[in-house]
Amino acid sequence: MDLVAAAVADPVRRSILTLLRSGPVPAGEIAARFPISRPAISRHLRVLRESGLVRDTLVGRKRLYELDPAPVAPLVEWLTQLGRPDGWEHRFDALETEVYRTRRFTRKERSA
Repeated sequence: MDLVAAAVADPVRRSILTLLRSGPVPAGEIAARFPISRPAISRHLRVLRESGLVRDTLVGRKRLYELDPAPVAPLVEWLTQLGRPDGWEHRFDALETEVYRTRRFTRKERSA
C-alpha cells in the first residue's frame, strides 16, 4: 500500500494512470503527451511498474503500458475508513445516554 500511495502522490504519475484508463498505450505516445523528457517519463513509468499499478508488454519494437487497478484497492479501503467513523456514532449516542442518566440521578439525589 505504501508503494501505491507514493506512486500516486506525483501529479505526472496520476496523469499517466488517467491516460492508461482507456487501454494500453505505447511508451512513446505517453512521453509525447508530457512536456518533460523521455528519461523522466521512463522513471515515472518505472515507479508505476514497481508499485504494480501498470504492466508493460513488448509488442514488436513497442513497449505497451496498461493500467492494473488491483493494487489501489487496499489504499482505497484504508482511505474510506478515514471518511467514516466506524462505530463512533453509536459510541457518542451511548455517551449521551450516560450523561442524561447521570444528570437525572444527580437531580434526584439533590431533591431527596
